[in-house]
Amino acid sequence: MFWEDRVIRNDLEKTFDISTPQASVDLRNYREIAPDNMEQTARGYRAAVSFKPRYLKVSADRLLLQLRAYLSDVITRSDLWFKDLPTVDTAPDVVRSVAPECLRSFLRAIRERTAIEIGYHALSGPSRRTIAPHALVFDGHRWHARAWCCKNEDFRDFVLSRIDNIGQETPVEYDAKEDLEWQRKLVLKIRPHRGLTSSQANAIKLDYGMSDGCLDVEMRASVAYYFIRRMNLDLKQSEVLTPQRLQIELENLEEVNLQIEAAKAETKLLVDVRRTAAK
Repeated sequence: MFWEDRVIRNDLEKTFDISTPQASVDLRNYREIAPDNMEQTARGYRAAVSFKPRYLKVSADRLLLQLRAYLSDVITRSDLWFKDLPTVDTAPDVVRSVAPECLRSFLRAIRERTAIEIGYHALSGPSRRTIAPHALVFDGHRWHARAWCCKNEDFRDFVLSRIDNIGQETPVEYDAKEDLEWQRKLVLKIRPHRGLTSSQANAIKLDYGMSDGCLDVEMRASVAYYFIRRMNLDLKQSEVLTPQRLQIELENLEEVNLQIEAAKAETKLLVDVRRTAAK
C-alpha cells in the first residue's frame, strides 16, 4: 500500500498463499486497526491521503537494495513484494568471484576457531600461508577474511577471491580480542570539499544527508583504510582531481591514521605479552 498506493484481495492471496476468505478477514481487520489508511475502490483499496504505515518500517534504501539484488540475480522476482516494478537498470558490477568451497572452509574455520592452510596470490607474489580467520568483511568492492597470520604473527586481511589450494585445518592459539584494529571503532568526519562553491557544497550536504555541514561515519579501524581509499579521501586536489571530482574530504584524516597506527602498535604489545607468558 505504501509503495504502490493500492492493494487488492488477490495480492494478499498470492503473496501469502492464503485463501480468499482469509484475505477478506485480513483486509477487514486492517481497516478496523487503521481506519484512516485505506479508501475502497471498485477493484480493491487505495491509499488514503492520510495513510501512515502501521506494520512497515519504511526504508527507501531497503527497496533500492532489493531492486539491485534482483537485477544482479541475487534474489528472484518472487522475493520482491511488488506487483509492478518500475523500469530500472544498474551499472554492471565487476564481480570478484569467491569459490563456494573457499567460503565454506572459512566459515568452518571461524566457527571451529582453527587455522587453515591456503594458497594466497598477493600482488607481491603467490605463497602458502596458514591463517586463522575470525571474521569476514566487505570493503565496498571485495570480501576479505580478517585473520591471524601464523607466519607473521599478526592480524591481517586476506582477499577471498585471491585464495586457492585450501589445505588442512590445524589447531592454533590466538585471541581475536587482541585484534584492536578490528575491535576498535573510529568516527570519520566527512564534509564537502573546501574547494566547492557554496551552492555545490549545499548539493553535497543534501546528497549525504549531512547535519551542520558534516557527516560522522563510524566504522572499525581495520575497515577505515578501505573506506578512505574507496572514497578517495586520501587524495589531494590536483589538476585532474578537482574539488568537483572529489566532492568530499575527511576533516580528521590525520587523527584517523594516528588511531589506526596506535591500534596496530597496541596489538603487537598484547601479542608479545601473550607469547612471553606462554614460554
